Amino acid sequence: MSLPPRQRVWTTPPDVELCPVDSLEDPGSRNIVLQIGEAFFHGFLVRKGTQVHGYVDRCPHAGLPLARVLDKYLTPDKQLIVCAWHGALFQPEDGTCVGGPCKGATLTSWPVKVEAGMVVTAEPGAQTSSST
Repeated sequence: MSLPPRQRVWTTPPDVELCPVDSLEDPGSRNIVLQIGEAFFHGFLVRKGTQVHGYVDRCPHAGLPLARVLDKYLTPDKQLIVCAWHGALFQPEDGTCVGGPCKGATLTSWPVKVEAGMVVTAEPGAQTSSST
């Protein structure tokens, strides 16, 4: 018996607590899945220095999730975001593809902020990164 496909959503409500900022490696990344009603949001966080950025977990090239291994969104040197399927490389600061099959495209930003040591979702249209 197969299960019906999960319904996906591409945005989240504001002020949802995600994780303590100190639980993110520096630099590092973390997969986040939120259930919103009957649907699911798939995103990821990237921390680099005092900045935390959020992105929808979907490559602009093929529409697949970027990581094949949970939380492995960064290159081995942890300087760029990498799509494990086709090797596209993205800048952590703004999600711009700087190499690979979708060069010049961008990841879909997911607005997040840091409040009282916690990474939380932000209002749609808000800045997609926040200083710790």
